[in-house]
Amino acid sequence: MAGKKVEMFEVGPCESAYQMGYLIGKRFSDTIKSRLDNDLVLRDQLLPFAQAPQSQPLIQALCNNNKTRFPTYWDELVGIAEGSSVPVLEIILINFRKEILPFLHKEVALAVDCSDDCSDVLVVSENMAIAAHNEDANVALVGHTYLVKGKLQNGLSFVAYTYAGELPSCAFGFNNHGLAFTLNSVPPTNEEVAAGGIGRNFISRDLLESTSLENAISRVRSAEVSVGHSYNLIDVQTRRIVNVETASRFRYSVNEVGATPFFHANMYTHLQVNQVEDANSRSRQKRADELPKGSKNDFMSVLGDVDNKEYPIYMRGPTLYTLCTAVIDLDEQTLSIIQGNPKKNVITHVFSIPSVELEKP
Repeated sequence: MAGKKVEMFEVGPCESAYQMGYLIGKRFSDTIKSRLDNDLVLRDQLLPFAQAPQSQPLIQALCNNNKTRFPTYWDELVGIAEGSSVPVLEIILINFRKEILPFLHKEVALAVDCSDDCSDVLVVSENMAIAAHNEDANVALVGHTYLVKGKLQNGLSFVAYTYAGELPSCAFGFNNHGLAFTLNSVPPTNEEVAAGGIGRNFISRDLLESTSLENAISRVRSAEVSVGHSYNLIDVQTRRIVNVETASRFRYSVNEVGATPFFHANMYTHLQVNQVEDANSRSRQKRADELPKGSKNDFMSVLGDVDNKEYPIYMRGPTLYTLCTAVIDLDEQTLSIIQGNPKKNVITHVFSIPSVELEKP
């Protein structure tokens, strides 16, 4: 299954957050509709759940709490729905997918347990400072992503790799303050999930407006989240990378990345949280530990590894698929997007950080 070069849309400055969302929704209306039509988790699980009376307190709490905490991002979400001419409920459900799934019946939740994964290799040494990231998702997301280059009225601008219909960005992005991030899903057990808290998509959207590494950490740890997440926060101007793992009830742990290469898949590594055992993630971690990680090319080899046929680091279906690889080089101050196996280094986009300008690959 060959992926085409991901499209980029430049938007803003806009009069309102709603207008920015509306323009994004209008520009990618066909892509958003196609994603919603082909998203079996939405069609078979989330929509039937949302139509049941017992779901209303949870969905209403998610909407109210996130709208109160982040009113402009909520307006942006509504704009995406109305700009793309799709029901607002469907946009709400895909943006809160991770916050809703733990509350479905157990047999239903198990059926969608492996909806996304990602792998990162991070290092900050005298010789190199790199964050390399495989963006892995359900195979239904192939062809349903795009890049948003947003400009705000306050002068901030960002680039965000975005899943169709979701807030920018549930994947990776950066801004003109030199702040970048990549994300890893982590699997807390259901008793670790707090109903109706702040959604991960709203937190990552907020990260796009970070002004410093400390400010980014504060944005991550200050939100009362529903479910956990792992954030790789990158400051190209101070040459620092930190991994922040979070869980409900304001729990978080910060790990500064140093000269020893740090691999993160989809399990908590330093925050003590009860989590679901993930054979896929454990396998990728074990394989990454075995491989050399002394150079940028080594990092690409790790993220392109297919040695384990059942649980490869670089995925090509039938369920999970590596949509692309993002490479943030803190010394070159660039973010590159690689299509296909990163070993082949087929670069489709190169952005200059912090200028947010697209360079010729």
